[in-house]
Amino acid sequence: MQWTLVIPLKPLALAKSRLADAAGDGLRPGLALAFAQDTVAAALASPAVHDVAVVTDDALAGRELAALGARIVPDEPGDGLNAALVHAAAVVRSMRPKSPVAALNADLPALRPAELTRTLETASAFPRAFLPDAAGIGTTLLSAAPGQALRPAFGPDSRARHRASGAVELPLTSVDSVRQDVDTGDDLRTALALGVGPRTAAAAARLLIPGQ
Repeated sequence: MQWTLVIPLKPLALAKSRLADAAGDGLRPGLALAFAQDTVAAALASPAVHDVAVVTDDALAGRELAALGARIVPDEPGDGLNAALVHAAAVVRSMRPKSPVAALNADLPALRPAELTRTLETASAFPRAFLPDAAGIGTTLLSAAPGQALRPAFGPDSRARHRASGAVELPLTSVDSVRQDVDTGDDLRTALALGVGPRTAAAAARLLIPGQ
């Protein structure tokens, strides 16, 4: 089974505000783009992934991610993360109606294709499934089998909300790179320790991160 991944990305100028402890305003947009580039590149390298659609209205991010092979879907609803994901899932399913679809965070710079493949193969056994983030509160991946609505509930406490919606929580072992999103300087240090992609490594090299 090959999946279509939907990756949401807000305008770069607004992204990663919680990284203020590690990066100034001038560096955060570049970091956010690097995270997304490494996430998309790793996702496309997974044999379980047929294609990737990035839902964004950021022109620079759209150009850079399209160059990696992603399809760019404009955020036409303009009504937040979950509405953007519902819209993008509908767009990709209009082209591949029998495709399983998964929403994946754009800030997984340590993502490893083998771990993503393992996660998607496990998810394929369920109508809907999700993977909690490393903090154990949020969600980094939400999947929907063919014929199933994605029904995203990202935001505060999304782990609990996705579980309450009937999605199956996937095993947490041996998939650290799929769970390690980056919102804070501590998250970035953890991702760097796991091993990030080349674009994030280059962007992070310009930062002064205590404990790096």
